[in-house]
Amino acid sequence: MANYSAHTLAGHFNNCDHGATNQIKGRAFEDLACYLFETIPGVSIALRNQMNAYHNEEIDVAIWNDNHRNGLNFLPNVILIECKNWSNPVSSIEVNWFCQKLASKGLDFGILIANNGITGNPGDLNAAHNTIAFHLAQKRRIIVITRAEINAFTNTAQIVKLIKEKICLLAVSGRIS
Repeated sequence: MANYSAHTLAGHFNNCDHGATNQIKGRAFEDLACYLFETIPGVSIALRNQMNAYHNEEIDVAIWNDNHRNGLNFLPNVILIECKNWSNPVSSIEVNWFCQKLASKGLDFGILIANNGITGNPGDLNAAHNTIAFHLAQKRRIIVITRAEINAFTNTAQIVKLIKEKICLLAVSGRIS
C-alpha cells in the first residue's frame, strides 16, 4: 500500500484548475489519473492519448493490470480510463460515447474520472445514470470516480476499496452511487 501525498494531489488539482487552456487543464486531469493508478501495486500506465486506427476515438489513459494481490486483482488486464475535468457533470451522451469505445475494443470494464460526476439522479437512474445501467445490461461495467472522492484518498488501499464497492453496488443495484 502506497500513500498519496496531499501536497502532490493539491499540485495536480491546482494544474487542473489553473491551466492556461482547457486542453492543458484536461491533460493535468489525466496526469492526476496516472498518479492515482500507477501507485497501485501491479498497475502501470500503458498508453495515453492514443487514437484508434480510424482516428475517430481517443483513449485518455490505458492501464495494464498485472492482477497483484494488493492491487486490482479482481479486474481485467487492460482498463481504459476516460478523464473529464469539466465544471459541470458529464452528460449521458459522453458516458455513452465512452461505453461505445469500450464495446468497440471488446472490453467490459472502464473507469470514468469525472471532476463533477455525471448527470442525473442515481436513485431515479435517470440521465447519465440510466446510460450506465443500460450498458450494464449489455455486460459493460462503468464506474465513476469524482474529484470529491479523490480528495479523500490518502493511500492506494482506499482507491482499491472504492472501486470494489462501486462494482458491487453496480452489480447489485445497477447504480454507481
